[in-house]
This record gives sequence, structure tokens and C-alpha cells, in this order.
Amino acid sequence: MKIKVGVIFGGSSVEHDVSIITAVQAMENINQDKYEVVPIYIDKNRCFYTGNILKMMETYKDFNSNIRFLKKVTLCKKNDEFVLLATNSLFNKVVNTIDVAFPIVHGKGVEDGSLAGYLDSIGIPFVGPSVLGAALGQDKVVQKQVMAAEGVNIVDYIWFYEDEYVSSESDVLKKIKKLGYPVIVKPARLGSSIGITYVKSEKEIDEAINDAITYDEKIIVEKVVNNLIEVDCAVLGDHSFMETSLIGKMITSNKILTFDDKYINGGGKKGAAKKTSGTVSNAGFKIPAELDKKIEEQVYDQAKKAFRALDLTGVTRFDFLVDSKAKKVYVNEPNTIPGCLAFFFYTPKGKKYTELLDELITLSIKKYKNDQKKVTSFDSNVLSTYGGSKGAKGKFGSKQA
Repeated sequence: MKIKVGVIFGGSSVEHDVSIITAVQAMENINQDKYEVVPIYIDKNRCFYTGNILKMMETYKDFNSNIRFLKKVTLCKKNDEFVLLATNSLFNKVVNTIDVAFPIVHGKGVEDGSLAGYLDSIGIPFVGPSVLGAALGQDKVVQKQVMAAEGVNIVDYIWFYEDEYVSSESDVLKKIKKLGYPVIVKPARLGSSIGITYVKSEKEIDEAINDAITYDEKIIVEKVVNNLIEVDCAVLGDHSFMETSLIGKMITSNKILTFDDKYINGGGKKGAAKKTSGTVSNAGFKIPAELDKKIEEQVYDQAKKAFRALDLTGVTRFDFLVDSKAKKVYVNEPNTIPGCLAFFFYTPKGKKYTELLDELITLSIKKYKNDQKKVTSFDSNVLSTYGGSKGAKGKFGSKQA
């Protein structure tokens, strides 16, 4: 019997379309002999839909016309099964069931631990990072604080909230000046290079900050690394076993790798899934990168350190900033559910995309089985002795208690 894999994608994030591209690629490459794919699409209004036409990119080019072929559903547990219930049915009709959830989502409201928390609460095995790992992976500020505490190399930075910039602009600008120009301004909880600006001087900083604020109220400003080379490396596994990919060197004519570099200019080039139009590909990278051995060793070491520190599971692609002259490597940020799941970093090693997806699903089932062995609840008679507010005070409310 095939394992039914619910591929969940979309969401209200600005990275909604990128999620669709990544998910369609994955659904095309999952082993159909071993798994039955059940697509679960979250639209921009956070409504869930299922239907086989969601496996095709053509569906999303005129989604409103195709919505009549879909079922609006909710995912829940019923009679020890994980079911998709029709939300417009008076009789809670079961549309489909799944055994494993495979979130392929990007950005705020889904990749940040929100979706992982939902899946965790209903108890279904799912691919990818835990709630904690996903949350850390999405927040560029907190992840740096955690990584620094675990000895991972990070660049100098400052951060602030929108209201702090509005009320104390001069104080924020002084901190940035002390950091030293040029700097990179980013929304703290976004990905896909959206809202990021390279700033050469103080004359440009206000515009860059206000652009970032349109996407997030939390902003991070990072010191630019000298003699910069940007490279990426993926890590597959969990805290007990980590397999690093080959290292890829970013290729861009811009100061930073842009959204267009990742998804527009390179779409459909060599390395992308064959059937998908406008795909995420390896177009922005040279794989393998030609690096000094000392730098290469640092990348692998820092990738594993960061993966463990951030409590990650599944496959994560790490962005690195390298000072080629000083031969110093800095972890920039993780992509906990990376575009096209970073398959093109592994294919030159001989690992096909289908094999990568199989390993990710297997890893999620292994984690689920291990979690089932842990004590998560106790038999208790607390509720049987509870007698309302007075009883609660008598039982637990005294200073002595």
C-alpha cells in the first residue's frame, strides 16, 4: 500500500508564488510507485483546497476559473486517521486521507513555525523543521543570537522595530553609522531576497529602511563583508546525522542575489524540473564552487554547527558570506524550506531529486516514531478533585502549596 503524502503549499506570505513553484516541482518528482501525492493548497486568504489539478502549474495561471474543480477542506484527526474534511459539507464528508504531511511553504505565517505548530497539534508526522527550528529559521535576529551563543560565525549587525525607528530615528542612525557603511538592510522575517537593499551611505539609508518596513515591522541591518564571495551549502538530516551538499557559488551582476536572480532570470534553465514553467533552478549558482580548501572546510563545519544550534530537521540551505582575503566564513542565514528543496546542490553528488524527497519523508516518519516513545502525558486525578474556583483555591491556592 502506498504512503499518502499531503504536500502543503501556498499561504498568505509574499513568497506564495515561490511556494507553488517549489511544490509543483516536488510533486512531479516524488516516487509515484511508493507514494500517493495529495496536494493541499493554501490560498492567500488562508483557505485550504485539494484536488489533482493542483499538481499542474497551469492551474494557477487562472486560479479563479479553476477553483470550481477543487474541494475546500480542513485537515484534522478523525478516528485515528488524518483526514481532509469538506468545509462546505453538512455531514463532515471526508474528501481524502493522508499519512504524512510535507509542508513546502515559504515565508511568514507558514514557514515560521505557524504551520508546523498546527501539524504538531493534530499529531501528524511531517517533513521539515520543528516549531522551534522553523521559528528560529525565519527570524534573522533571534537566529543570529542563538548561533552566536553556539560559536557560529556571524557578521556584525544591529536591529530595531518600526516604532523605534519612528520615535528614535537619530539613535538608530547613530548605531548604523557606528556599524559602518556599506550595510545591508533587510526585513527580519522574510526570505527570497524580498525587501533587501544594499546601502552605500547614510543618504540612502532612510529609503532602504522604509522599503523594508513595508514587509515587516522588525528590521535588521548588517555590516557588509569585505572581499565578498557569497556561497551556499545545504544540510540534510537531523541532529544525529547530517549530510552536507556540494557548495555553490552565487552568480549575480548585482551587489546581492536578488529575487529576479533566483526566480525570474534563471527560471527554466538547466537544473530545473523539466515539466515546470518558471521554475526555481541552479541558475544563480556555480556548483561546485571553486574555493580554497580552508574556506571549504569552514563552510562545512559552520553549516553543521548552525544546523544543530537551530534545532533543524529535513533539508536546510545555508547562505554564507566569505571574506576571500581573510579566508573568514560567516553564516548569513538558513533557508529551512529552501526553494526547490535545494535538490540541485545534491544532484552533482549523485543524489537524484526523487531520492532526496524519499529521504525527507523517511526522516519525518523516523522522527515521528521516536517521538512516540517519549512520555508526553500522565494519568492524573487532578480534574476529579477539582471543585470550582473555591476548590481550586483550597487545593492549590494557599501560600504553603
